Amino acid sequence: MDQKPGNTIHFDLAILGGGLAGGLIALAFAARRPSLRIGVFERGERLGGHHVWSFFASDLPVGGEELVAPIVAARWDGYEVRFPGMSRDLSTPYRSATGEKLDAAVRAALPPDCVICGADVVQADLTCVTLADGRRFTAGAVIDARGNAGLPHMMGGWQKFVGRMLRLSAPHELTRPVVMDATVAQLDGYRFVYCLPFSDTEVFVEDTYYSDTPDIDLPLLRDRIANYAAAAGWQVESVLYEETGVLPVIAAGDFAAFWREGPALPRAGTRAALCHPLTSYSIPDAVRFALDLTTLDNLSGDALLRVSHDTAAHHWRHARFYRMLSRMLFGAADGPERWRMLARFYTLPEALIERFYAGRSTALDMARVLAGRPPVPVGAALASLTGGGRPLADLGAIGGMKR
Repeated sequence: MDQKPGNTIHFDLAILGGGLAGGLIALAFAARRPSLRIGVFERGERLGGHHVWSFFASDLPVGGEELVAPIVAARWDGYEVRFPGMSRDLSTPYRSATGEKLDAAVRAALPPDCVICGADVVQADLTCVTLADGRRFTAGAVIDARGNAGLPHMMGGWQKFVGRMLRLSAPHELTRPVVMDATVAQLDGYRFVYCLPFSDTEVFVEDTYYSDTPDIDLPLLRDRIANYAAAAGWQVESVLYEETGVLPVIAAGDFAAFWREGPALPRAGTRAALCHPLTSYSIPDAVRFALDLTTLDNLSGDALLRVSHDTAAHHWRHARFYRMLSRMLFGAADGPERWRMLARFYTLPEALIERFYAGRSTALDMARVLAGRPPVPVGAALASLTGGGRPLADLGAIGGMKR
């Protein structure tokens, strides 16, 4: 953007962060409130980075499919899960969006001078954004969607991963995604491999861990991905790109203290803890929040601050069941045995599984999930739910959150 010294550019809404949450807000306003001038400030060189975000079609609220359509790179009519002694094909449609598509979609929806990349924000308040290079922007409201440098005052564990897009010399023969392959060696917590067949000879392979620590040994996980591909009989010609991520798995916390931490700005995405506490999925909440914002008559900074707080607080209360399951996963089971909880879950009805991922579990669903003998020791399960059990990690101690 060509901005002369001393000139101040104004936006109706300034979005800090051009990742998933910020990008979806920009796309929602461009589609539903096109008269408003929306600015997106991204520290990186492009919006979305080099990321893949996946979700079930059943996750989305009314209007969500239309909003995400421009960023979806692949669609499938079902998926597969694999556990020791059990596999299952499910019919729920599955989708994957990419950072490349997000960048292209937002740039197509907004004027060129409304997308500011390489933007190092040094100061922001409800109506003003200042960059390290001295440029200053005013706004009717500023919303912070920059992810999070951790989740202070919250406890749990991490979902961490390395993913690589592999180009193969021959077709891989996958017809649908493998969302969880937990037949691999159980190392560093609950481990599974995730495979997305983007074309006959391109497959995204992600080595994922529900771990007590956020540390990633990149060379080791690259080797494990290579070994997985070799065991599948795939000949890898090249690696097209790679991504890493460390996501919070929230088991407990003090929401009020979390919200008081940091600048008094409206928040979106992980910055507002708007993610599924157990799966770390963020697309359902990001889509819902983006669409809701476009319906507001009052888009002042003060109004958005109240709305974002109330939305996040409601989400926190509504998600207590999923936090309880996170406590059981991390507090009641040793790492190598955690897969048993997920394997049992995937024996339940498909509609229940859909509602679970969407964060819309009914009371009957919750009873079904908890019915019967738990797949972890009973004493350990009870201890985890009453504040005992294995110690949980401090989620405020890690940076680099994704999704």
